[in-house]
Order: sequence, then C-alpha cells, then structure tokens
Amino acid sequence: MAYKKISLQIGEMSCVNCANAITKAVKKIEGISEANVNFAAGEGVFVYDDKKTSQEAIEAKIEKIGYKILKQNSGNEAETIFVKVLISFVLTLFLHFAHHLNMPHFITDIFIFIAASIVQFGCGGSFYAHSFKALKNRTLDMNVLVALGISAAYFYSAFVFIAPNLFPENLKFVYFDGAAMIITFVLFGRYLEAKTKAKAADFMKELLSLSPKKAALLKDGKSKETTLEELRVGDIIEVKSGQNIALDGVIVEGEGEIDASMINGEAMLQYVKTGSKVVGGTTLKLGYIHVKIEKVYQNTMLFQIIELLKDAENKKIPIAKLADKASGVFVPTVIAAAVIVFAAWSIIGNMQMAVLCSISVLIVSCPCALGLATPIAIVAGVGRGAKEGIFIKNPEVLEIISKIKFAVFDKTGTLTKGDIKVSKSTITDKKLLCIFASLETKSEHPISHAIVEFAEKNGVNEWYDIQNLEIKAGLGVIGTYKNKAIAVGTLRLMELMKIDISKDIKRQYNGGLESGKTTILANFDDKIAGVFYLEDEVKSGAEKLISYLKSKKIEPIMLTGDKKTPSLHLAKRINIENVISEVLPQDKFETIKLLQNKGLVLFTGDGINDSLSIKQANIGVAMNSGSDVAKNSGDIIIMNNELNSVKKAIELSCATLKTIKQNLFWAFIYNIISIPIASGVLYFADITLTPAIAGAAMSISSVTVVLNSLRLKIKKL
Repeated sequence: MAYKKISLQIGEMSCVNCANAITKAVKKIEGISEANVNFAAGEGVFVYDDKKTSQEAIEAKIEKIGYKILKQNSGNEAETIFVKVLISFVLTLFLHFAHHLNMPHFITDIFIFIAASIVQFGCGGSFYAHSFKALKNRTLDMNVLVALGISAAYFYSAFVFIAPNLFPENLKFVYFDGAAMIITFVLFGRYLEAKTKAKAADFMKELLSLSPKKAALLKDGKSKETTLEELRVGDIIEVKSGQNIALDGVIVEGEGEIDASMINGEAMLQYVKTGSKVVGGTTLKLGYIHVKIEKVYQNTMLFQIIELLKDAENKKIPIAKLADKASGVFVPTVIAAAVIVFAAWSIIGNMQMAVLCSISVLIVSCPCALGLATPIAIVAGVGRGAKEGIFIKNPEVLEIISKIKFAVFDKTGTLTKGDIKVSKSTITDKKLLCIFASLETKSEHPISHAIVEFAEKNGVNEWYDIQNLEIKAGLGVIGTYKNKAIAVGTLRLMELMKIDISKDIKRQYNGGLESGKTTILANFDDKIAGVFYLEDEVKSGAEKLISYLKSKKIEPIMLTGDKKTPSLHLAKRINIENVISEVLPQDKFETIKLLQNKGLVLFTGDGINDSLSIKQANIGVAMNSGSDVAKNSGDIIIMNNELNSVKKAIELSCATLKTIKQNLFWAFIYNIISIPIASGVLYFADITLTPAIAGAAMSISSVTVVLNSLRLKIKKL
C-alpha cells in the first residue's frame, strides 16, 4: 500500500464539534488510515491509501458536509467576517433607534422588518447553512444553538408583526433588535476569535516566509534566477547580503555572517566561510557566498521543522480528548435545558420569560470555549517554543512533564560540547610536536584532529613525511620518521609496543586521569617523549540546569558509555551525584526501564547509541547536533543545542498545561454560572439575562480563552 499524507486548510469551522464532524465524516472514506482536524489551527491532516481514495475525494467530502477547502491565497477569514459584523452593527443600530425617527409608524415597522431580515438571513445566513448541514450529518454544533436562538426570537417577532391579532395583548412582544444584536455579538466574537487564532499561528507563517520562492543559479559563470523546484542537489547558487539562503548546502566560495534565529533561537549572528554548512531559510546579513545545494526543499531542515510543528499542533493530548467528549454531549444537553426552561416558565404562566429565557440559554451556552481551551494553548505553546529553538514534536509530554522524577543525561555531546581539545602537553620541543602532528594528519579520529589543531596553535606550520603508517583501532597511530619508530596513543598501545614507561611518565599519565582528562602518550624512537591531555569542554549552563532540576525535586543522573574517572570528574563539576558509566546502548535502555519503575523519566541525548533510551523514556529530548535517529526518536528537539533550553522546555510545557487547565476551568465555570442565570433562576432577585447580553457573554467567553492562551507567546522563559 502507498500511503500519502496531506494537510488541508479548512474554513467555516465554528467550534470543536465542527472539527469532530469533519474527522468522523472523512474516516468513513475507504482508504483513510488517519484523520486529525484542528479547530484552533483551521487545519486537517489526513493519511490515506492513494490506491483506494484521493485528495479530491477527501476535499469533496469536507465540502459536502458544509465546510470550505481554503487554497493558499484565498481570502482572509477574519476580513470576511468583519464585513458581516459591520453591516449587522449598522442595521442593529437602526433597529434600536428606528422608532425615534420622524417616520410614519407603519413605514417604520416595514423598514424594521426588512432590516431585521437582512441581518437574520444575510449576516446570519452562515448559522443556518451550517446548522442544516450539521443536522443532515447527524451532528450538533455551536451553529445549531445560535440558529435555534435567533430563529426563536426572529420568527416569533415576525408572526407578531404579520398577524398581531392572533396574539393576546400581553404576548405582543417583538425581538427583532434582540435577534440582530445576538448575531452582531456572535459574529464579532468570531471575528476576534479568527484574528487571535491567526496570531497564535504567526510563527508558522514566518517560517513559511523564510524560504524564498526563487534563487540565483550559477551556470557557466553566469547567474540565472530560477525556482526552488528547478534546483537540484549539486547546483550552486549565489547569495548576496540581505538575501535568504534558498536550500540547505555548503559554502564553496565566500564568507559572511548569517542570522539563524528563526531556525535555532540563537540571536547572535554566525560567521560562515568556505566549507561551512548553511541551512535554508537563514539570512545572509553581511557578505557574499556561493552555496552548493545538498538537499532539495522537501528534505531541508526548514521543511522538516514546519512539518514537525504542523504534526505537533494537530496531535491531541488526553485532556483535550476529554474536552472533545464533553463538547460532543454539550449541545444536545443545552437544547434539552432550553426546552425544560421554556416548559417551566410556560407552566408558571409567564410566556415572555419562557421565550426570553429559553433563547438566552441557547445563546449563552458556549462549546466554543471548551473546544478552544486545549488546541489554541498548544498552538501558542508550540509556536513560542519554536521561537526559542525548542521543537515539541509530541504535545502529550505537556501533560506529564511536571511529574518527572528523574532527568537522565548522556555525557558526550549533551552535557559536554562533544568537541575534544588538547588542553595541555608536556612536549615542549617544537620539532617533536611537528613530527607527532604530521603522524596525526593521516588519521580522521577526533583525538588526531585535536592534536593537529593544538600543534597549529603552537606554531607548527610545516609537515614531515611519515612512512609505514598504521592506524590501530581503539589504540592510536604508529609510523616511522627517518627510520625511527613513532606512535601516539593509549597506555595499552605503548605496552603492546614494549615501550619502557618511566615512573615520571606514569605519574603524569595517572595525574591526567585523576583530573578527569583523557591522557595520550607520544613515543619517539622507543622512548616516551611526552603526554597530551585532552578534555571535552562542559556546555555552558550545565551547572545551572542541574541546580534548577534539584530545586524542582527532580533527580539528575548521568548515564554514559565513557570511562568512570572522567565521568565522575565531570559530574562533580556540575553537582551530579548519581553517575552510571561504561554502559552500552542496551544497558542505557535497561537502566531507563528500571528507573521508570520508580517514576517518570526524562532522557536527554544526541547519539545513535542514545536513540533507544530517548524512545523508551517518558519524555525523550534530542539535541539537534546529534544523529537523525536520535532526533526522530525524541519528543522534543533542542535546535540550538543549549542545555538552558532543556530548562526552558520544562518551564514552557508546565506553563502550557497550566494555561490549558485555566482555559478549561473558565469554560466550565462560565457555563455552570451563566446557564442557570440565563434560565431565570435569579428572576425573583430581579437579575435576568437578555438574549442580546447572552450573545455578548458567549462571545467574550471564547475570546477570553484565546487571549489567555496567547499570553504564552510573550511568556519569559
């Protein structure tokens, strides 16, 4: 089977029940394996077997049940609603003040009827259209409640207007202005909702705008503008100051400074030169470069980030599924309550209150707030994290991150920079240093690179010819210089070569190990000429992160395949008491499983050897500098590779969950308080809720939830 994944922008969804209705309808199509519709983002993600169905079939199904497929450059939803709000507002003002105008009473009534009808079926026509389609598909949504409410007010008033003689004097009430005010308030609420939801997704739009539509392709010494679709791996493009780099690649000519803040959250400009890797979507702020394309757009980091964010925003966490279920039974419950309220007031004998209260119950009830409570907070939280270079792939971690008991870290590349450097050497003879560096140039091992770099920093600028080169895996490098044996490697290598090691050299060697350094010996002509001390620099913020975790009652643990002595030395520097060293990938995995018997585990790593542990942990965090396997396994990716971002990820996740709980509390408490008041239980205390006020309150409730979620966008991390 050949599965395809598509993302569709869907318009005219008014509440979470609309999203649920689309999901259910699409899932009935043969060949659909996955369907997720996000009301807050106005988007649906569908996975289907292209041998059984097609994108066209999915779009047709969505449009058949009453929703629109929005194309890339289709009109702004908020602007369309605003036009309706403006017309509705002007006509509502006319309805309210019409009888104060100097016109004959009969003419005024006709104008009122015409104006009310325009508002009812023109501005409010979408409520009827969606309600009809919802009922046809056996679903009940927010539109049904609004349509019932405004219909009751309008048609009752219309009958009174057309046939007043059929009604007794105490029932000749007209609610045209009330129905119009309800439509105006609800539409205005949806306008604010659309605007604020768009703000929540601003970061996605910014990311999409990063990639230029065209690039300057260099061919035969000339520059030619071409589209990204026409570029191929191996093509060379020209990038000038101020331009965005089109695709991922490597610089083959030139230098400059790039702004990569939108990709990794790093504010400082990065200096790049020939040989530097660059990411599509970053901006060349200063300089001039030629970039050799290494990835087409669908394989670039920018594209993967956008897809990652879309996936995250469309996933539902357990608390969201609970809210969806509540929304599903909410509308029929409200309709039943409105019927009961009407019957109760009718029995009492107050028909005016029966009409007003039943309409108010329908209008004041707000499943929108319930539906928006979770997804809009996730959209805002995921977007906020992305700006900091923190990509939350799996929003389900938001619900458990505050319950973490253990924070486990890999050592090399995670707590350290993974960039080994020679910190010191006992070799002072410049010629000997040059000979050993010449030997190491023949090896690609990181330690060899570190020794060559150290030699260059200490003035070595010429290289000697080395013969009989042999690389001993896990031990070092050997060779000859002018028929004299030379070697750089471990103590074990020297012992195998039967090199005599003096007490002084052993003291130097052991001293390096005790101080947490990797110690390498250098042999020249069967004598140890000196020692290289290597260390991996600790990442900035490591100690602060450990202190933060301890303050949150989270136990930090180092879990590494490195040797015990350097691991303990590093742990002591950053105040980690629990160290598990010299473990294989499978051992790491088993350790995580054992820890999970005691509590929830967050694991942070970067290598292929960490991928099993990242996947097994309750929350897996992968460093972007690590392997693709590790990143694919992680729930969270730290794009800037900074340890402080792990702290930010925890704080952001906790803040997002807190916001979701606040939203749900507000949505539930609003309905618990407003529905009884709307039903008239406080009538005898002279407190009532008119349909117009109910409409305003309903709109305010959903906008409040959205605005509360948007606070995450400005939260200080």
